Amino acid sequence: MSATVTCQVTTPRGPGTVTMSYARVGRGEPLLLLHGIGHHRQAWDPVVDILATEREVIAVDLPGFGASPALPEGLDHDLPTMTAALGGLCEALQLDRPHVAGNSLGGLLALEMGRARLVRSVTALSPAGFWTQAERRYAFTVLAAMRGIAERMPPRVVEGLARSAVGRSVLTSTIYARPGRRAPEAVVAETRALAEATGFARTLRAGGFVRFTEDVRGVPVTVAWGARDRLLIPRQGVRAKQIVPRARLVRLPGCGHVPMNDDPALVARVLLDGSR
Repeated sequence: MSATVTCQVTTPRGPGTVTMSYARVGRGEPLLLLHGIGHHRQAWDPVVDILATEREVIAVDLPGFGASPALPEGLDHDLPTMTAALGGLCEALQLDRPHVAGNSLGGLLALEMGRARLVRSVTALSPAGFWTQAERRYAFTVLAAMRGIAERMPPRVVEGLARSAVGRSVLTSTIYARPGRRAPEAVVAETRALAEATGFARTLRAGGFVRFTEDVRGVPVTVAWGARDRLLIPRQGVRAKQIVPRARLVRLPGCGHVPMNDDPALVARVLLDGSR
């Protein structure tokens, strides 16, 4: 069951009010889950039930994605502001330094939360920010194209494509290595989420010069990369290990950029091991 929380946060541009949608399930130490750009918290659905047997799982729609409204005018969708918003979320939900796991943009935010000592462990799946400028331009071009297609495609066409494995591959093969495994209704929902993401353009614009260049000290870090990631290519994981040398670097065989659906059991094990 989803809920919303509203919190006051202090950002580099001043104070602001942020509202976020989330779902909370399970028992154990808290584990906060952060999705990637253009996605929504349901990206984690394939692993939530497994995680919830050992963790209290809080899956969040980031500001401007899923059911969460964009940040108010005057606040940028940049790393400092988004990190402050997530810190406010933790305070509002009485999460005292939860474990955090994130994918893509969510992985970058998880690392930033680790650097700010807001969390007790970080697991980052194909995190953004370890790219060269050429790799960033490629990823942003692909993302912008995916967004444009999602916005223009009539719902009946999306629903028709989602009924077959081939159609699901057409819609999602950029982010999944095994798109045929994604449920048709999930593909329809995430295509709609991409088309309707009010924070997409502002987030993409804010990421134009982002690179993660500082170590994360004082908290355990796991970085995992899909061996078949077509959006952020796996060699970026090697760079992540160079920048965060104490991180555990894990290869995810057979997985793409959003690995949770490609191999739920493997990804859940990585998340549980990383949040001990």
